[in-house]
Amino acid sequence: MTDPMAMLLVQKAALLSQIADLGDFRPGSITPTTGRCGNPNCRCHRPNEPGHGPNFRLTYKIQGKTVTEAVSTVAAREKAEREIEQFRRWQQLSQEFVEVNASVCRLRPIGEAAPSAQGKKLQKRSARKSRAR
Repeated sequence: MTDPMAMLLVQKAALLSQIADLGDFRPGSITPTTGRCGNPNCRCHRPNEPGHGPNFRLTYKIQGKTVTEAVSTVAAREKAEREIEQFRRWQQLSQEFVEVNASVCRLRPIGEAAPSAQGKKLQKRSARKSRAR
């Protein structure tokens, strides 16, 4: 019978490897927009005429604010779609990594510490001057 902890650690390492192999990624979505321009003599203002477009927009959030960028070429749209797809893959792998890591934490004995690449950090001395003289 195989050791469940060893299997989880192998799975954890495999997920980290997959995350490291991801290409460029970013959050967002691409949506087409159509509309009418400001020129009243333009064809888009005639009855039964479609508006201008579709024009593609990349929308994402930065610090809680929605940002929209025009995606003007097919090549730019394809690039953004690949980056968004990689972001979705990163989200999936991250969720799996958290789940595997939680299982490792549940299985690891209380007295056993997780192996660490970094030693224990030393505490800094206080910058305040002592009042005792």
